[in-house]
Amino acid sequence: MYDFIIIGGGILGMSTAMQLKRSYPDHRMLLLEKEDGPARHQSGHNSGVIHAGVYYTPGSLKARFCLEGNLATKRFCDEHGIAYDSCGKLLVATNDTEMSRMKALWERTEANGLEREWLGAEALAEREPNITGVGAIFVPASGIVDYAKVTQAMAEEFERLGGVIQYGQEVRALDERRQEVVVTTRSQTFNSRFLVTCSGLMADRVVRMLGQDPGFTICPFRGEYFRLPSQHNAIVNHLIYPIPDPAMPFLGVHLTRMIDGSVTVGPNAVLALAREGYRRRDISAMDLAGMITHPGILKVLWRHLRPGMREMKNSLSRRGYLEEVRKYCPGLTLDDLEPYPAGVRAQAVSRDGKLVDDFLFVNTPRTINVGNAPSPAATSAIPIGAHIVDKVKAQVGACADL
Repeated sequence: MYDFIIIGGGILGMSTAMQLKRSYPDHRMLLLEKEDGPARHQSGHNSGVIHAGVYYTPGSLKARFCLEGNLATKRFCDEHGIAYDSCGKLLVATNDTEMSRMKALWERTEANGLEREWLGAEALAEREPNITGVGAIFVPASGIVDYAKVTQAMAEEFERLGGVIQYGQEVRALDERRQEVVVTTRSQTFNSRFLVTCSGLMADRVVRMLGQDPGFTICPFRGEYFRLPSQHNAIVNHLIYPIPDPAMPFLGVHLTRMIDGSVTVGPNAVLALAREGYRRRDISAMDLAGMITHPGILKVLWRHLRPGMREMKNSLSRRGYLEEVRKYCPGLTLDDLEPYPAGVRAQAVSRDGKLVDDFLFVNTPRTINVGNAPSPAATSAIPIGAHIVDKVKAQVGACADL
């Protein structure tokens, strides 16, 4: 019998496990992950940005956790010898419409308590000679890191404290009873007094295993990237982001300096035809059927039909993708777009066809389940883990059997 079982070996699961073990050092803890190592999905397939909290609704969990997580991530990296770079982010406006949107972002960054600087066209050109725009917001707190390495360090810390990790353990069934939760994998059965799940792309299915209606379903969106050739590694000095269209659910194609010195272009956002559909040819009949019969997902796809078709077109045509980035970096050519692995975002969609914007949790008497953890979840992993630990402590107090 374990005291706590954590399901999910991504950065949220590892952060929660590490902090839970620090809070309950003498309790038996087990983390289960279906892959053969940590950070095999969203945590290891992303742009590596340490976000500052520019876009998020003031007062939301996203805004709060991102601000805290930016500092906590850097502090964790300092403590564990993980390289990161606080290179800062530029949000670049390329026309009058985007300049108007940039003013709204300026007000939001103030509401979220961020340090920032307004740049005119000349100041932008001085900072970034290869970038064209009529203005920009500079956010110095943004940075870059390898989140797979951060996740690995959290796993090692959890094990150092006495926690146990078992990889290759795909959970097939959950049974919450009055005094325990029974976790069944392909090969074993485990018993625990409490359960925490951080299941990412499978979050809604895990909640259903507990006999609960999650109230949402996960819709997977593939984010496709290109990498610039090495001669362009110094093409930008900062992270370069477009001014997002508020009618669109994602941030648009950007230039990202990676911690290995390379520069990536992306991501776009296209519907993945499988929960773990990292390639165009990855198709799951079960996953696809679940999407095309879900009223909420159908409403989302219909509402965003025109931009969705444009994203699909750009996915199939490098030329269209190139035009997205040439708006602010006109010196790039088709030959500069080299292959790079894609990622898949787990986006919760409600029955009425709304994209769940904030972090979302579904709890039962003996379980805490992360339902929705979109970007900036990696940046926010440490405060999210602390938030979950606080909820666990409340559950333990209520059950009074530990």
